[in-house]
Amino acid sequence: MTDDQLKTLSEFSTCDISDGLQNLYGIKDGGYFPNLCQRSGQEKTGSIAGKAFTVLFAHASDERPSINYIDELPSNSVLVMAYTPELQTSVAPYTYVNNAIFGGLMARRAQIQGVNGTIVFGRVRDIGEFTDLKYPVFSYGLGAAASKGVVKPVAINTTLSIATSSDTIPIDSSGQLVSKSCGKRKIAMNIDDGDYIVCDVHGVTRIPHATVDLDRLITYIKSSIKVDALVAEDILKGEPAEASKRKHRALLEKFKD
Repeated sequence: MTDDQLKTLSEFSTCDISDGLQNLYGIKDGGYFPNLCQRSGQEKTGSIAGKAFTVLFAHASDERPSINYIDELPSNSVLVMAYTPELQTSVAPYTYVNNAIFGGLMARRAQIQGVNGTIVFGRVRDIGEFTDLKYPVFSYGLGAAASKGVVKPVAINTTLSIATSSDTIPIDSSGQLVSKSCGKRKIAMNIDDGDYIVCDVHGVTRIPHATVDLDRLITYIKSSIKVDALVAEDILKGEPAEASKRKHRALLEKFKD
């Protein structure tokens, strides 16, 4: 990712990103990860963007040794932390772990290294320190106890598989909706190390670096924003919304060739 690409992504909202991924690449979930809340960094103008630096946490009994990740963070990255699948659940609170795995001291260290923000598919603590630092943090929940003796970081630069029941509506072979408990549906959405991450007040989106041409996506989103502005102008003039969308969004068809 170039500096110009990073700057441009930070000017887009997560809604812009999701629209682009849906319309240009057919990614139905729009790259959006549900259930995360922004805990700090709301003062920042624009979105938080960067390449994902992934960290995998496992139970303390895992045979892999604990690793040091906090001193290895690249500048302009977004730190993304998640658990092994057995520690996740697809319903609230989305993890079986009540301990926090990211706190104030780690936020300070990350910020000094030039990290743009942290996403934790789990719990965090020291909200006051995040706020004082104006350092952006997103998480499922909050905690008070540290992670020592409960979970540990075991891998970096690895694929994180996130359990969610929100990205797919279950349909059987005949096309009928299937009623299932969310607790029985555990669908994985992945974040690969080096994927592009964009976060804002709406939450977190992921752009898969292996399949998405970032320049093409950026060009499309810029055009899409202009088209939506034209539709908004028509609506203010009293014109029907659907007719206006059909008229102006036809200009975006050229990107789908």
